Amino acid sequence: MTPKTDGPFKLPRLPWAEDALEPVVTAKTIALHYGKHHKAYVDKLNELVAGTRLADLPLEDVIAQAAGDAGNKKIFNNAAQHWNHSFFWNCLSPKGGGNPSGELARRIDADLGGIDSFRQAFEKSAVECFGSGWAWLVERDGKLEILSTANAATPITLGATPLLTIDVWEHAYYADYENRRPEFVKAVIGKLLNWDFAQQRLEQGNPGRKAA
Repeated sequence: MTPKTDGPFKLPRLPWAEDALEPVVTAKTIALHYGKHHKAYVDKLNELVAGTRLADLPLEDVIAQAAGDAGNKKIFNNAAQHWNHSFFWNCLSPKGGGNPSGELARRIDADLGGIDSFRQAFEKSAVECFGSGWAWLVERDGKLEILSTANAATPITLGATPLLTIDVWEHAYYADYENRRPEFVKAVIGKLLNWDFAQQRLEQGNPGRKAA
């Protein structure tokens, strides 16, 4: 069941049941992460844009217009966190993990040195992201790359097409792993990454329009 939100921006339905990712991510963590943290970003965003022209814009346009604007920092933070989380849920699958195939596998070989090199670099980016943030696999300027963003920052403001992400804010893992972020990251990469979703994103080649 999707928690109710009031306003133009809505909390999306999860693509799987709350307990579907166990034991890597428990239903308790999903209830907290999705039902409280993500919902809070959506509720706050609706509160902040109420009665403004931003309330009538698509989420990605709100992010683009608020990015770099000190007066709209709160709007950016909540809008970008809504987008990032909506994207993140699709990056996880109870049937995930394993290896990519097809064009995505070929691109990882060509641009990132193969799947093992990708895993090492993606894990390093997530584990070493200082404080709160995100690790991303993106396509930019015709090349795949791995990057991290701090806090609410998102690659869709950087001219990049996100393909996969891992949330490394503490609320993403602390109830299950306490301070063992590396254990959480390794388990997500090995068992939950949704390569089919990443392949779809690569084929779409559109930085944001299909995610939230």
